Amino acid sequence: MHHFTPHNPSATHLLTRLDARVKLLCVLALLLMVISCHGMVFPLVVAFLCCLLCLRLGLPAKLLLLRFSEPLFIASGVLLLKLFFSGHLPLFTLDIFGLHLTGYRDGLLDGAAIASRIMGGVSLVALFGFATPFTEVMAALSWLKVPQALVDVSLFAWRYLFLLIEEAQVVYQAQRNRLGYAGYRRGLSSFGTLAGVLVIKAFDNSQNVTTAMVQRGYDGRMPMLSHQPFRGAEVALSILVVAAMGVLRMLVV
Repeated sequence: MHHFTPHNPSATHLLTRLDARVKLLCVLALLLMVISCHGMVFPLVVAFLCCLLCLRLGLPAKLLLLRFSEPLFIASGVLLLKLFFSGHLPLFTLDIFGLHLTGYRDGLLDGAAIASRIMGGVSLVALFGFATPFTEVMAALSWLKVPQALVDVSLFAWRYLFLLIEEAQVVYQAQRNRLGYAGYRRGLSSFGTLAGVLVIKAFDNSQNVTTAMVQRGYDGRMPMLSHQPFRGAEVALSILVVAAMGVLRMLVV
């Protein structure tokens, strides 16, 4: 399923060659450190390092900004809410269209800490996703004893999501060629038709896949990738990285 990945990172980079299970355990350990951190320095350092590693993987800066646009929006919203609606130490006041707003210093600090944890956690997950093919991620989750039903559904959804996208593009181009989006009302009608066609296609695909899987002996369990034994060098490197980040967390708190 490598060809379903929107961007293929460099296969020669160390991160892409590491065992997915080792990367998953490292990400979980670092994610726990970021979430439990009360300050904002350590999560921001983690976010900076993850973004730097993503660029080293060969990811375009535009794609990176696109992936981080939603968490940045959420973090900014949390920061503003904490700034103006939480706290006891006034920092400044604003009058906007007759609305009196007071910014609080302690609210700003709390909001910045939460926003930094959001960005740190999202950066870790994004780096893991960019450096690991989806099938290997699912195999690592299966090894970690994540419910098999969730893994199977995720694999099927990932496989057929891109087929639905292709079908949606075909229908959309056909509608555009017939001036289906020439006006506001006509565009809404065409969009509703497109959504209905995709729902029908999804049901048809699900029935076809079920029939094909049953005929091939599918008994409700998806065979995952076979795992090789852990390599000592990778385990030692991961322990060293997690230990170094743990020391950094204690120093900056």
